[in-house]
Amino acid sequence: MSIVMNASLATQVKDHPAYHPGLEGVIAGESALCLVDEGEAGLLYRGYPIRDLAEHSMFEEIAYLLLFGHLPNQKELTEFSADLVDNAVLPRLLEVFLGAVPSSAHPMDIVRTGVSLLGMADADAADHSHDANVRKSVRLLAQLPLVIATSYRLMNGKPRVRPRENLSVAENLLYLLTGRMEDDQAKAMARVLDVSLTLYAEHEFNASTFAARVTASTMTDLYSAITSAIGALKGPLHGGANEAVAEMFLDIGSRERAEMWVREALAKKHRIMGFGHRVLKKGDARSVIIQRHAESLSRICGDHRWYEIATTVDHVMEQEKGLHPNLDFYTAVAYLLMGIPRVLYTPLFVCSRIAGWCAHVIEQQDHNRLMRPRALYTGPPKREYVPLDRRT
Repeated sequence: MSIVMNASLATQVKDHPAYHPGLEGVIAGESALCLVDEGEAGLLYRGYPIRDLAEHSMFEEIAYLLLFGHLPNQKELTEFSADLVDNAVLPRLLEVFLGAVPSSAHPMDIVRTGVSLLGMADADAADHSHDANVRKSVRLLAQLPLVIATSYRLMNGKPRVRPRENLSVAENLLYLLTGRMEDDQAKAMARVLDVSLTLYAEHEFNASTFAARVTASTMTDLYSAITSAIGALKGPLHGGANEAVAEMFLDIGSRERAEMWVREALAKKHRIMGFGHRVLKKGDARSVIIQRHAESLSRICGDHRWYEIATTVDHVMEQEKGLHPNLDFYTAVAYLLMGIPRVLYTPLFVCSRIAGWCAHVIEQQDHNRLMRPRALYTGPPKREYVPLDRRT
């Protein structure tokens, strides 16, 4: 960079003292949906501590809370659950698309394109009113598990499976993805899956949520905003961490190899997945919750291998790096025990976060202001234009 450019940059830095690379720590908007806090609260969904919601509520209640602003009473929950059941049907356009998807397609690409097609088939798509956005959100909550499960089964030569009306969202997800439903282990798995859906449902202005809000701020349709969010989540620096953690556990293979594996990886400067968080520097309250459930599920399944590997890795990372596990780390233990295909871990994340994304789109469009930030210019100073025939 030339001296002149340095001077220009210095002027801009002076004019923009609040510049932070990656927007770290920048307040980019207001939201009543979620408080991410490293203090005693940990994480609040519309004022409710996440530990209380995970312990006492089911995912349907969390989705209702995020979309409607309050926890449902029994009548409201019954009606909401029935609404989800009624909307758990894919339009013909989606059925045709899923039947034609090539076996090499990335599951997140299928989800992203599936949401776009759902928007094309929705008569409410162009209606940006609050009520219409809520209706579309409910449809997406009901339809996304079908998009994910149907595409995976068809790509792997398995017959379609329809959701069951008497099952919860988590129970149906487990059934659609693994075929498990009624035995005691399946019930325990569904409970832990429900907790994971609650924990993943919302987390303030993360990359995918911010992408959704920026898109929604143009007053485009909800489906376009959600498509933006899915595209952001596909990136390995945002979504996919629990899948990478599971692959790490499989590579380690046993508790006896875990400590040496981690120390060798650290010596080679390799990144250990499932640790650290851009905002939560002192630990993730959600990780503590899912760890407890992963340990319980390990006992119920009589399979302690993954949990023992995880706790060993956790101990070494705290000892060597002072890092704490995030939500993805022990979630991988739970999903391995459930037998959920690893390629579906991030699409499963979508089934949960869709509640938060839709709530953010609704909130953005209810009180909209187009998002239009500025950039810190680092290019050359003003230059004289040279006609083509005079350029050397």
